[in-house]
Amino acid sequence: MVNGSRQPADETADTASPEALATFRSLPAGLHDHLRPFFREIANEVVQAIRKEIHEYHRPRDDTYSHVVHRGVEQALGGFLARMAEPDTDWEKVKATYHRIGRGEADEGRSLDSFQAALRLGARVTWRRINALVDAEVLPRHVLATFGEALFLHLDEMAAATTIGYTEARLHAAGELQLRRTRLIDLLTGEPAASVEAITDLAHIAQWPVPRELAVVVVDHARIPDSARPILPPEFLACFDAQPGVMVLPDPDRPGRVRAIGAVLNGLRAAVGPTVALDEGARSLRWALDALSLSQRGVLPGTGVIRCTDHLATLLLFRDEALVDAIARRRLWPLDQVRSPQRERLAETLLCWLQCGHNASEVAEQLAVHPQTVRYRLRQLDEVFGDRLHNPAAQFEMQLALRAMSLRPAA
Repeated sequence: MVNGSRQPADETADTASPEALATFRSLPAGLHDHLRPFFREIANEVVQAIRKEIHEYHRPRDDTYSHVVHRGVEQALGGFLARMAEPDTDWEKVKATYHRIGRGEADEGRSLDSFQAALRLGARVTWRRINALVDAEVLPRHVLATFGEALFLHLDEMAAATTIGYTEARLHAAGELQLRRTRLIDLLTGEPAASVEAITDLAHIAQWPVPRELAVVVVDHARIPDSARPILPPEFLACFDAQPGVMVLPDPDRPGRVRAIGAVLNGLRAAVGPTVALDEGARSLRWALDALSLSQRGVLPGTGVIRCTDHLATLLLFRDEALVDAIARRRLWPLDQVRSPQRERLAETLLCWLQCGHNASEVAEQLAVHPQTVRYRLRQLDEVFGDRLHNPAAQFEMQLALRAMSLRPAA
């Protein structure tokens, strides 16, 4: 029959929780030997219940998988018997087993809910069979309460160890996937351009549906902590490890795409490059970077999402500012003869006159001044510039230079 409870060992290995250790130590010595003959039958019943009631583990045509489930149940019950025999056993080895099981569940692509449901079902079947043994007077009734406590503590610790393994595997998989997606961003935006075939191959590995077109978005996230980085839909590629952050927007001309970007960025300043083919991402990135830089300088709007296609002329003007400055020196030097602030008023009037097609009345309306004032200023401009003022090529270059000067914050 079953003997009294055992005495604790003087020295223990790395063991489980103090509560579980105390519970297993309080089980009667020899109980594990008394139960061992019944555990094979209990294991078979647990396997059948799991395969019947939990869909994820029901694979009647897969003998290998059935063997894996059977072995997992035997390991769980065998480990339980081993702890009954030696409560001070090294729990780290047992935990390692369940860590591996958790990683396996993650690798199979299953939710951990199925495994935890299997654990609970196994515990219920085992508990029911032990109660039947007590009712048949095979086991003494006084061991039932302690046995039940040990069983469910063992269940909790198995579940915890499995969760750790599962979580580690998922984090590792997520990290690997993000590395592939970051590499895909580099491939899509790098120069020289990668082939469509290379992009498609890496996109498949990175689990990114290949679009027909894309746009690159750059995000100014310098003032937000890492924990507050935007949470994006999975079809958007993103990397915020550097400043500015870079996003790849698939099929950007679909309705609501840019509005969706504004919503997820929640007020962060960003620039959306032009829509380009799959292998022209470098151009979209280059324009987006230019637009973001101009926004930071105050040339373009300083908040929200800026679309490059709304500011193409400005991007062109500021692509080579030294060249624009050279045009200004060549075409606008006569204004240097006029003192400030009259010089600034004449420059403003000249730009508006060129933009309004030489219509003085429209210039007066645009500048909110009297038409006579405009005519007076135009006479001054005629005196300052002479025949140059009526040269079409000169007018075009004047307008370019004046427009660039008016957009600069320090103008």
